[in-house]
Amino acid sequence: MEPFAYIRATSIQEATTAYASHPGSRYIGGGTNLVDLMKHGVETPGTLIDLTRLPLHDFQELSTGALRVGACVSNTDLAVHPLVRTRYPALSQALLAGASGQLRNVATIGGNLLQRTRCPYFQDVSKPCNKREPGTGCPAREGVHRDHAVLGHSAHCITTHPSDMAVALAALDAEIELYDGGRGARRVAAADFHRLPGDHPERDTVISPGEIVTAVLLPPAVPGAVSLYRKARDRASYAFALASVAAVLELDDGRVRHVALAFGGLAHRPWRAATAEEQLIGAVPTDEAVREAVAAELAGARPLRDNAFKVDLASSLARDALATLVRSASAGGAPTGRRP
Repeated sequence: MEPFAYIRATSIQEATTAYASHPGSRYIGGGTNLVDLMKHGVETPGTLIDLTRLPLHDFQELSTGALRVGACVSNTDLAVHPLVRTRYPALSQALLAGASGQLRNVATIGGNLLQRTRCPYFQDVSKPCNKREPGTGCPAREGVHRDHAVLGHSAHCITTHPSDMAVALAALDAEIELYDGGRGARRVAAADFHRLPGDHPERDTVISPGEIVTAVLLPPAVPGAVSLYRKARDRASYAFALASVAAVLELDDGRVRHVALAFGGLAHRPWRAATAEEQLIGAVPTDEAVREAVAAELAGARPLRDNAFKVDLASSLARDALATLVRSASAGGAPTGRRP
């Protein structure tokens, strides 16, 4: 066991000060991912700074109709909150599709956003891995990569991001609130929070060293919009997505007024399907129109030897999700967007 110091912060400022004062430190919330990585020897922080006593456990409905959720709220509490279930059902469904009830009770939404890949080469310190040790190589490219990326990968890394929640947040146009002791607070669009690997796969997100995820901000719900989350996996529960999709749809006189589509399990980050969205805006969402839009989005996929099936799987999930939403919206579906 690697020894480490432990600090339980009671304020955000205390946490950021402790981070700056202890090189090699890491923030910890529920610890459902970080502690596992410490057991594997992937993470070896000199100091753990516990954030669970910070005042980040609340839900705030803002005057604009937006909902601000503290970063220490558990996955379970976010999934079952009445406003989330009625206004943002895709988010509730995504959370409930992830992990087990026991893990959801402990895991925080801030930690969920910052969880790291489940690539077996990353988690095995006896193997090279550019994400764990830049410059050592990516054995997954020629090795076991059935679960890996088909979009946005690079020669340095082909892994995927495991979060279900992050996919829904990307489709819902949520924002991530960050705090740095020196610069103060800033917001980042959820769709832009995670990075593609490029030449620096070790950088999972745009977060700067020492910054704390303090909240997630969900925009006001759009009356008449419907949403859902669909996930395909190897077994019915407790498995990461082979492919997933979060979709939001609003119709106006039978045409698409607003659509948002985000894929999970396909890339190093939740993949916002901008090409498909642009093609569908203003269109009558027939099966053919949806098929063409989704195909245009996935045309840039670069599958590897063993994961080409993901392209067809993602296409089927997206087309089924949008068809379901079209039926719901056309039938005067509830503005909650709750899945029929």
